[in-house]
Amino acid sequence: MQKTVKIIVFFISFIIISLLFSSKSVYADASSYIVIETSTNRILDGNNIDKKSYMASTTKILTAITAIENKNVEDTVIIPKKACGIEGSSIYLEENEKLSLKQLLYGLMLRSGNDSAVAIALSVSNTINDFANLMNITAKKIGAYNSNFVNPHGLHDDNHYTTAKDLALISSYAIKNPIFKEIVSTKSIKIPWTTRNTTRLLINKNKLLSKLDGATGIKTGFTKKAGRCLVTSCYRNGMEVVSVVLNCPDMWDFSEKIINTSFNNYSMYKLVEADNVIDFINVNGENEKCGLYIKNDIVLPLTKEEFDNVKIVYNHIESISKPFEKDKNVGSVDIYIKNKLLFSEKMFTIIKK
Repeated sequence: MQKTVKIIVFFISFIIISLLFSSKSVYADASSYIVIETSTNRILDGNNIDKKSYMASTTKILTAITAIENKNVEDTVIIPKKACGIEGSSIYLEENEKLSLKQLLYGLMLRSGNDSAVAIALSVSNTINDFANLMNITAKKIGAYNSNFVNPHGLHDDNHYTTAKDLALISSYAIKNPIFKEIVSTKSIKIPWTTRNTTRLLINKNKLLSKLDGATGIKTGFTKKAGRCLVTSCYRNGMEVVSVVLNCPDMWDFSEKIINTSFNNYSMYKLVEADNVIDFINVNGENEKCGLYIKNDIVLPLTKEEFDNVKIVYNHIESISKPFEKDKNVGSVDIYIKNKLLFSEKMFTIIKK
């Protein structure tokens, strides 16, 4: 009897373990991850999106956009001694080399040069600490409130961290900059090696640029404490997404999987057009009406089921008194799905009827 019980317990345990492994959740593949659509920053997929995480060289996304917004990318940078011999990934900068900021940005984003990061930081600010402060200001401006940056390269520091959501917001913001997008989508480029009268061939470390349909960037990262990290941007059929995976051993395949799933599940739907008169309000004491409009098309990433359940509500004041100016904000167009508010766009006065 005792032997029979042991056999039964063994088989039950075996079945439970087998089920756990066979039904492994995608959430187990990464410590945290997220996919967002870039025009609205709507979250399409994710897990542990607000978890404090180390991000290694994906830090350089913020380094790049901070530099682009604060210095002319065609400016010449004379490489200081402090930027030479930095540990980790390098493009082997030498003291007194002369490169443009844009060339250094290629070294930063294609080859993940930590020396490029320091050279860029010191070309924009007096010290690394000053540049890190500028990075944090930029992050907060974007809406990345749960991050802290202390260096431009991502080498480990306990006080240098982000979240999947914050990094996605930073990346969504950055990819809208044409200079940034040009750089991160480049598969290879030659830049000068001025102290040796030759060139450096920079080949992008991002394998998804060649493997994933529609991929346009952005950045890899790895340290022992951060694990393998990857930020990817991808554009298909009028929709652009950014994915972030942090501490993900299988970052290439996992990123590809969650991006493909997002494109399979979501499409962009234009719900309301800009510049057309979409409603009217009365003008007090007058036999006339004031036309209303929105300044931006309302185009949202939705599933087919969500689109079938969309409700558009014009939420504005009932009347207006003279005198009133064009482009006075009088309400909003609110988009609901099954009575849940998804999106709002301000509504303005435009014309009289």
